[in-house]
Amino acid sequence: QVQLVESGGGLVQAGDSLRLSCKASGRSVSSEGVTWYRRAPGKERVFVAMIGHLGTTLYGDSVEGRFTISRDNATNIVYLQMNNLKHEDTAIYYCSLNVSWGQGTQITVSS
Repeated sequence: QVQLVESGGGLVQAGDSLRLSCKASGRSVSSEGVTWYRRAPGKERVFVAMIGHLGTTLYGDSVEGRFTISRDNATNIVYLQMNNLKHEDTAIYYCSLNVSWGQGTQITVSS
């Protein structure tokens, strides 16, 4: 059974940086793609970034150039480095591997 645990969220100011972690158990993060999504208040969940099993990365338009997804195969963690955070980045961030989801971590960016 795959379990995913996100961490690293918090309250920050616009322009700050944060790094989210997605710790996986039960399946290797290098075995297939891991994706970050987010859901802003009152909005639908949207794609943020993905890292494929070969290490290929893909980003949503709104975060391209500011966010970086990476992984540590030794610890089985996928990271999302978020720089130059904006108010519109405020959301609950979730990671997903295969059909499994984490519980999410809240990021609030004050303007």
